[in-house]
Amino acid sequence: MNTVASQMTVYFENPFWVGVWECSGGGNYEVSRVVFGAEPKEFQVYEIVCSQYCRLRFGKSEDVQQTFVKRISPKRMQRAVHRQTQRQGIGTKAQQALKLQQEAGKLERRCHSKEQRDAEKERQFLLHEQKLRAKHRGH
Repeated sequence: MNTVASQMTVYFENPFWVGVWECSGGGNYEVSRVVFGAEPKEFQVYEIVCSQYCRLRFGKSEDVQQTFVKRISPKRMQRAVHRQTQRQGIGTKAQQALKLQQEAGKLERRCHSKEQRDAEKERQFLLHEQKLRAKHRGH
């Protein structure tokens, strides 16, 4: 009895979202690629899997050694997906650009605030020195 393992990965390849299906089983490994365009929603991916899977053109199969596929519990897989999305981040190109702008603004504000604090400390120090000199002179 042959077991077929299929895996689908959706990723952003500038400027489009791309889906890659990998099927391995019976010593064969086949890959198919689909370009989505805009970021696909879950129901769109599901629709393609259900209705258009038979139309996907898989490349020539390559002979590979049978590897043992360890079954992962759904909760563990969900946690792994969550960790990957937290590292990479999800969003459209515009959302990512806005996030970069926000980070740049934050750094700029920090530098400006630090300069203001340092200037205020310097002013306070000079005022204190001036008072000490005035006292020393007896004014």
